Amino acid sequence: MFVVLSPLQAVVFLVVQQGLFGVYMGSSFAPNHKGMPVVGQDEKVDFLRRQVLTSRNIRGSLLTDLALGGLNYQIEHHLFPSMPRPSLRHAQAPVRAFCAQHGIPYTQTGLLASYAQVLRHLHTTGRTASPEPAADTAAAGPDAAPEPGHA
Repeated sequence: MFVVLSPLQAVVFLVVQQGLFGVYMGSSFAPNHKGMPVVGQDEKVDFLRRQVLTSRNIRGSLLTDLALGGLNYQIEHHLFPSMPRPSLRHAQAPVRAFCAQHGIPYTQTGLLASYAQVLRHLHTTGRTASPEPAADTAAAGPDAAPEPGHA
């Protein structure tokens, strides 16, 4: 690359490429787990339930399969990690039927709906994690003494 491009162009190219790749990877992985229940290691949940309850599949077409690299079948991917990704689509029906037969919630949604769920989860998490708003010192005036412990 440094042969074809100047050093500055090559560095800019790499920065942009890595940034776009990061956005792509984040948008591929985030919809599958964010906002799903978190099962603690001390909780007694079997392997199947742990994988199914903490993952979400993304419904779509072959184009979705291609864009997400088959990881839109996240539940099946976690249950059968060594299964070739093109085969995950075929494993979905028996896994879903097994879950229904045993009363295990199987979560699947569309791509845009999954992004909406992720954003709602991040908003809720951010709101509950944010500190209490600071007291409004502007209303007290410029001569007001600061509270003890605050400079």
